[in-house]
Amino acid sequence: MGQVADGSNSAAVPASDPEAGESSSEPQSRGLFGRIFGALGGNSDDTDTIYHDGAANSAATPVGPPGLGNLRKMRVGDVAIPKAEIVAVPITTTRDELVEVFREQGYSRLPVFKETLDSPMGLVHLKDLALGWGFGAGSGRFSLRKLLRPLLYVPPSMPIGVLLQKMQVQRIHMALVIDEYGGVDGLVTLEDLIEQVIGEIEDEHDEAEDGLWKLEKPGQWIVQARAPLDEFEPEIGMQLADPEEHGDVDTLGGLVVTQIGRVPARGEVIVAESGVEFEVVDADPRRVKRLRVRLPGVAPAE
Repeated sequence: MGQVADGSNSAAVPASDPEAGESSSEPQSRGLFGRIFGALGGNSDDTDTIYHDGAANSAATPVGPPGLGNLRKMRVGDVAIPKAEIVAVPITTTRDELVEVFREQGYSRLPVFKETLDSPMGLVHLKDLALGWGFGAGSGRFSLRKLLRPLLYVPPSMPIGVLLQKMQVQRIHMALVIDEYGGVDGLVTLEDLIEQVIGEIEDEHDEAEDGLWKLEKPGQWIVQARAPLDEFEPEIGMQLADPEEHGDVDTLGGLVVTQIGRVPARGEVIVAESGVEFEVVDADPRRVKRLRVRLPGVAPAE
């Protein structure tokens, strides 16, 4: 889910501890995720290992269902959101501008950079902004630099189990993925890693899913990507998949991915041979979540 709302990231930090990012010393107890990693036969000292990009990382690891096995077989590069989708702010951002970004994006943490994203300086937490400058607090000149917290910097070839343990030990819940030239290549959060083990996490800020599809206007629907094809096709009165495709895919999201041979990006529009348009409303680098389905001859909304 990428940069996520606060609350879902707190499970790895004891309630009595300070906010994540304050300490880099290892606690006496390895913690929940240290025990998970140890159960797989891992070494707690693996967090000090340096991973280099190479031939072993040239092919992407296939994304399978959630499970403990993903901690070893999946790499950071498999789950990170790409650089183009990172929401970050420059160090020169004013208080009002920062509030507006948090309001529009709905994230609890944002990377902060100097001049370009390839020169990151740390992250800013919504809680720090609220406690320091909200509720009538704060006076004088606002300085984003004073709100900065540390970030982790990791290579894309690092196993996600190692990064999960590193986040738990250092209490830093966001990492930037760095390429071989030192530039930023992506971003990964604690929630992204946990979702590979237990499945998708939704909190009170996520939109509720009332049914698998909703009619927006005649000839146009908002559809959950997991909607079964054999149930949605009668709804629209059209066959979206040919008989051969019906044997390979069961859901609408699976049909779109199969037809174009990759996971589409958010905002992308795919036009099928039948003239039906599939607009990707919500997606991450690993899966499609919601689609807008528009029948032939139906004009897009203004």
